[in-house]
Amino acid sequence: MTEAQPPRSILIVGASGGLGRALLDDVAIRYPNATLQAWSRTQPAHLDPRVIWTSVDITRETEIAAAAATFGDIVMVIIATGLLHRGVGSQPAIRPEKTYRAIDAAAMADTFALNAIAPALIAKHVLPKFPRERRAVFAALSARVGSISDNRLGGWISYRASKAALNQILRTLAIELARTHPHALCVGLHPGTVDTGLSKPFQTGVATDKLFTPAHSAAALLNVLVTLSPADSGRVFDWAGMEVPV
Repeated sequence: MTEAQPPRSILIVGASGGLGRALLDDVAIRYPNATLQAWSRTQPAHLDPRVIWTSVDITRETEIAAAAATFGDIVMVIIATGLLHRGVGSQPAIRPEKTYRAIDAAAMADTFALNAIAPALIAKHVLPKFPRERRAVFAALSARVGSISDNRLGGWISYRASKAALNQILRTLAIELARTHPHALCVGLHPGTVDTGLSKPFQTGVATDKLFTPAHSAAALLNVLVTLSPADSGRVFDWAGMEVPV
């Protein structure tokens, strides 16, 4: 399936991250007539002049609501944020757990807040902006390790569970969205191992041809989105277009 016309407005959430910025740059080329919206806490450098950047902390619903209230029709939303680890700074450090003995309630809550609750809140405020008469896309970065059926190694409990929760949220959103927006698509996207800060501490042992640049992964994910139809809504797909079990 191909789009009959370019999106009227596109939103990239997490535009200051490696993959988020690559997605923003790619859609700027693919859709030269689109209005480009970008959300992040810090402003990305050297933005395309068409980009309307807004500082948004997506863990704060008031900021999401205020930013979304400025939109007219929006027909593509890609959430490119995620929390796997966090260094020492203004907030407590977070590391993916190697064992259940390492579970920390505050770290788990922060992981769920960004990986699962934030996308749900974004959906709450941007899905009403979707047109009913044409194709619209809501996508969020998921992860293969969020698959319950594919979990063979254990560990990384907070991250796995938060991505599994995200997959359920997307599935539930897709069911409701289909009732009112029959042309809409709501999916999770697994970008592979991308050479960004999120994966940097965990790249040891990753084959060179399996460690993607942000530009490569962004292009692959956007290519996948173009091929999907509303019948695929509620599912998770990887960068190659293969369905990821949940």
